[in-house]
Amino acid sequence: MLQVRIQPDPPDRLDKALARDVPEQAALSRSRLARLIADGAVTRGGVALTEPKARVTAGDEITIQLDEAVEVEARPEAIPLEVVYEDGDLIVINKPAGMVVHPAPGSWTGTLVNALLAHCGDTLSGIGGEKRPGIVHRIDKDTSGLLVVAKSDRAHHGLAEQFEKHTVNRRYLAVANGVPDTADPRLHGVKGVSFEAANILRIATQLARHKTDRQRQAVLFHGGRHAVTRARVVETFGTPPIACLLECWLETGRTHQIRVHLAHAGHGLIGDPTYGGRRKLSVKSVGEAGVEAAALFPRQALHAATLGFLHPVTGEALEFEAPLPPDMTALLAALRR
Repeated sequence: MLQVRIQPDPPDRLDKALARDVPEQAALSRSRLARLIADGAVTRGGVALTEPKARVTAGDEITIQLDEAVEVEARPEAIPLEVVYEDGDLIVINKPAGMVVHPAPGSWTGTLVNALLAHCGDTLSGIGGEKRPGIVHRIDKDTSGLLVVAKSDRAHHGLAEQFEKHTVNRRYLAVANGVPDTADPRLHGVKGVSFEAANILRIATQLARHKTDRQRQAVLFHGGRHAVTRARVVETFGTPPIACLLECWLETGRTHQIRVHLAHAGHGLIGDPTYGGRRKLSVKSVGEAGVEAAALFPRQALHAATLGFLHPVTGEALEFEAPLPPDMTALLAALRR
């Protein structure tokens, strides 16, 4: 936790004032401060300040809640990886469900970073002066699919810039409860939800950490970080239709974005223990095998199926696809019965 007193003649915005008055040794950039504000980690008198342009006055006592820094040295581990593409600057991995991307409390070993350190070895030319893989995006532990990782500093900067500008093509396949349809009057009453041509679902909200559960994300309409998700129905299951396979794509890339947005629209993912709700499928609609497969599915039914970007060094347009993993293939087969 960091306490900051706003000094005389502060700038007219919270983020600018903090950038000026936060002690230099805290090493908090303005962009990092903006993320902390959006996440609800900046408070005044116990009230969260979630707008970077909030007004402050001299003498204000601002509290910044920082995650405790833990020093950890990731070690190489000989963990098998499915390598989709690799050259001297980057590597594309098809990550299995259950693998954490980066070491963190509770998951210091067995992560993708540990595996990459062993796999890449001396081919890592260095990120920020260290021989480590450059993680430019992540997918949740229990989401499977494609990730690109930088092996060189020049690739790291180039990829990070593309993700920041939202020019990377990321498409996911998800199995959701219900079937979103423009003819559903309920959806037209859900704030932030609309439909575009060809029955494409669009969800646009702000997202921030949940006020009481720091492991969850929450939908907001003031403060937080802007997030837009689109989805189209690929296949429906049941008679009448009671679940569907969705293709989802991101205009932005926020933590848990697809999972939170679909839950907000009333179409939480099958198997999602955090946002999926307690909705159950009907035996009359999908049969006993379908109901059992959905009830026992051990993770959110979400797979990062397509990843496209410009090679950060050569400029070549690259696009990769990863087929559905066996557990999701089996789930779809059960629902089709």
